[in-house]
Amino acid sequence: MGDEVVLLDTWASMFGMRVRIALAEKGVKYEYKEENLPISKSPLLLQMNPVHKKIPVLIHNGKPICESAIIVQYIDEVWNHNPSLMPSDPYQKAQARFWFDYIDKKVYDTWRKMWLSKGEEHEAGKNELISIFKQLEETLGDKPFHGGDTFGFVDVGLIPFYSWFYTFETFGNFKMEAECPSLMAWVKRCMQREAVSKTLPDGKKVYDFVVAVQKALGLE
Repeated sequence: MGDEVVLLDTWASMFGMRVRIALAEKGVKYEYKEENLPISKSPLLLQMNPVHKKIPVLIHNGKPICESAIIVQYIDEVWNHNPSLMPSDPYQKAQARFWFDYIDKKVYDTWRKMWLSKGEEHEAGKNELISIFKQLEETLGDKPFHGGDTFGFVDVGLIPFYSWFYTFETFGNFKMEAECPSLMAWVKRCMQREAVSKTLPDGKKVYDFVVAVQKALGLE
């Protein structure tokens, strides 16, 4: 009897994209269930993630795994054939977890601050968001990928945000290519991977989604 794998997700979620990329890299077949967020949450989502009530949730043989960073590590450990996403060296593994956590704590919250504010606070949010990406660009350095020569854990954590770059740029009135050219070169390398290019939605489609959500929630 084979594995039963179900993913509760929503198409525009950068956190869900991480899981979809990891599953694609490993060649894992799964059933995809779209959640109608932020409008409603299915009974299955509430059952499988009663604590946070958020996507993504990976359900493996009936058992839920929540939080994208934890799910990606779980996928790498359960389907432990190549390509390996996490480095084998303990120090490199710790560094990868640090930078994945940095992305989690910094990027989305700073984007929301910029998105939901005006005037000086909006400008401060934009500058902070740019500085975060510059830090990640500096961390990348001259390496092809964040893990070195191979696409890995930190790359999986960061590349889904590329589908949101157009939204960040439009709301913030800046260009990632001008601010972080080396990071954009990294994006192009990542997009050469089928698991990435076939997962990430079009940036303008994401922008239209964000504008629609803004109107629906009265956040204009």
